[in-house]
Amino acid sequence: MVDADQTFVIVGGGLAGAKAAETLRAEGFSGRVILICDERDHPYERPPLSKGYLLGKEERDSVFVHEPAWYAQNDVELHLGQTVDRVDRAAKTVRFGDDGTLVRYDKLLLATGAEPRRLDIPGTDLAGVHHLRRLAHAERLKGVLGALGRDNGHLVIAGAGWIGLEIAAAARTYGAEVTVIEHGPTPLHGVLGPELGNVFAELHREHGVRFHFGVRLTEIIGQDGMVLAARTDDGEEHPAHDVLAAIGAAPRVGLAEAAGLEIADRAHGGGIVVDARLRTSDPDIYAAGDVASFPHALFDTRLRVEHWANALNGGPAAARSMLGRDAVYDRVPYFFTDQYDLGMEYSGWAPPGSYDQVVIRGDAGKREFIAFWAKEGRVLAGMNVNVWDVTEPIQRLIRSGAPVDLDALADPHVALDSLA
Repeated sequence: MVDADQTFVIVGGGLAGAKAAETLRAEGFSGRVILICDERDHPYERPPLSKGYLLGKEERDSVFVHEPAWYAQNDVELHLGQTVDRVDRAAKTVRFGDDGTLVRYDKLLLATGAEPRRLDIPGTDLAGVHHLRRLAHAERLKGVLGALGRDNGHLVIAGAGWIGLEIAAAARTYGAEVTVIEHGPTPLHGVLGPELGNVFAELHREHGVRFHFGVRLTEIIGQDGMVLAARTDDGEEHPAHDVLAAIGAAPRVGLAEAAGLEIADRAHGGGIVVDARLRTSDPDIYAAGDVASFPHALFDTRLRVEHWANALNGGPAAARSMLGRDAVYDRVPYFFTDQYDLGMEYSGWAPPGSYDQVVIRGDAGKREFIAFWAKEGRVLAGMNVNVWDVTEPIQRLIRSGAPVDLDALADPHVALDSLA
């Protein structure tokens, strides 16, 4: 039986919002739980959109966080295809954008996620220009890649980050020709630095992907509404039937900003500022997932993390905070990727400039290794490539903050557990 004395509202129907709703019920909350999703699909997970589902290895239904019946069975009031256009902090209400309905809240969770950054160049209105963020995008792109593969078509990808590379791998698996345009000197330069980016460049080159580094797209050339080529700022034209923009994502902070909540500066990811318990500058409003900028004591900085594990764990942490639990959110950032026969997991945070050494354990040439980013002997991050069951000891090394014998760290014969 739902107790209507308290109402918790969740805006955002992604993984963070859905797991928050699940946690509220699992932790015994008996009030109203209202989950508002601006998509018409039930809440789903995003990794399959660029991995298994895009490749046709996973069924569409496999992406959903819960079975559709779960929401009614657990007294979660799910509003699909509804937007929220205003938060009134004084009245403690949210307003639906479609019909102006007002819903009062006692606690509010903003899990509004992020949206793909757009190419600001001529030609982006052509039919063959794509983004990947939502299930509908993946469904469309799946058909596009299949057609390109059958017709020996060309896909140009702007951006050599995780999404760009995963889609490049999927496109080559379908048989499409692929060119990746990247303004940095290597793939994943902002995450892996110059030392490891070439591992992924070589992987993709072996599978027929062409890279063009150090340039940006300046124009998408078309005719009769269709893409013909993509031009870069060095004057080159690259044949293209379709173009994918994979130049990052921006946190969806408009609702929070209009409500007067504190927003982080760009250096800290530009998300909604929260404390260690995911509370915003309003004590009755919380934020989690891609949109939240949270302080991380381990790295002595504020982070905004756009990966699956952050939504998976952040949503429940926010729910516990809403319930008054002492739920400090200090998870070590974690993400993973699958590209061709390469599987990788990354833990930690070590942008270029934050470390003084990269230690390799194993054979990077054979793509079976662990890389560690270290500063003054302390491990800041670790990436295991085609080496499994090592995430826990890697994260213990990161959490310890203690100096490590780097020679032992590089030696595959020394157990990681003995160093943590």
